Amino acid sequence: MTTFVLALLALFCTTHVLSNKDDSLYVNITILQSATAQGAVCLDGSPPAYHLDRGYGTGLGSWIIYLDGGSWCESIPDCLDRSTTSLGSSNHMKQRGFLAGILHNTCKQNPEFHNWNRVRVKYCDGSSFTGDVEQVHPENKLYFRGARIFKAIMEDLWSKGMQSAENAILSGTSAGGLATILNCDKFKYLLSESTKVKCVADAAFFINGNTIDGTSYIQEMYRKIVNLHGSAKNLPSACTYVMEPSLCLFSQNVIPYIQTPLFIINSIYDSWQINNTLVPLYLDPQHAWTDCINNISRCTSSQRIIIQAFGVKFLKTFNKLPSCCTRGYFLTSCYSHGDLRFPTYWFSASSPRLLNKTIAEAVADWYFERAGFQYKDPYPCARDCKL
Repeated sequence: MTTFVLALLALFCTTHVLSNKDDSLYVNITILQSATAQGAVCLDGSPPAYHLDRGYGTGLGSWIIYLDGGSWCESIPDCLDRSTTSLGSSNHMKQRGFLAGILHNTCKQNPEFHNWNRVRVKYCDGSSFTGDVEQVHPENKLYFRGARIFKAIMEDLWSKGMQSAENAILSGTSAGGLATILNCDKFKYLLSESTKVKCVADAAFFINGNTIDGTSYIQEMYRKIVNLHGSAKNLPSACTYVMEPSLCLFSQNVIPYIQTPLFIINSIYDSWQINNTLVPLYLDPQHAWTDCINNISRCTSSQRIIIQAFGVKFLKTFNKLPSCCTRGYFLTSCYSHGDLRFPTYWFSASSPRLLNKTIAEAVADWYFERAGFQYKDPYPCARDCKL
């Protein structure tokens, strides 16, 4: 039986991602200085970093790894600008990081996973943790080493107790969600065969859609990312074997090849994709779409029709995914770009719901194989995941 969960909420509903300061959890940063010996560094050459909040009680042997998002950089000027921010340098990261939602330590925000070891991995390479170029850019001293960062941080966490994990989840949002998909099988192979490993990708189902003028801006952007960061060798080989590497950054192409159980959370009107795939800035010099993109209720009737057509294409693309009973899906029609780290998205009275379940409840049912998410033998299902 294929696990397929589909929610279509009120058209163009908007999710408000806010934090409750009264429930804030801040955790000190860990700068992984030892990673520099492996050449695992941010864009500017500084060491990578993460925030770790230790588990307790029954969660001592369980781990959630969350990969931060933050888009990508596709050119030297773009990456150079990025290297002067927290998205390209640990020198610009805050000493304390905010953990909430799937990373919080209370039942109120995180009923099923609050006592697990929870890790927020900082994103500072601009390639969804896929890049690996040995040569440092001679003029601007940029390093493209995202894959090494992922490896170094996983090895460090492994030495801090993850090697004996009973349960483990790799997760992330946006560029971090894509990194989750691309690294899902690798993550599983880092751990013991007895470890229950699954992956949760949020706002990371990127489609090869056309812009408002009929071109494919995102495909060209992905091609530039792969070439600049040397990402091809770190993408799933089953995908790159049958298509060019830049096409393997589209979730629609990679997901069928992922063998590890995977849960996809997405909006069919993903605001990042509307803003960047459908209406990239260079196609709107008069800013005719600005009000619409900032507030969906301000869209003109023609703009709404265009966005609705994009949503139809999204669903058609999604429905082409091969059946696989180890997967779960939570789709909404909200105009949003989700983030598992925030309670109003993950688990609260205002969270998106499907069959009266929040994302947190649906993910937990799927992970623990409860209430309609049960399967007995994953291997036949895993074979169904292939094209």
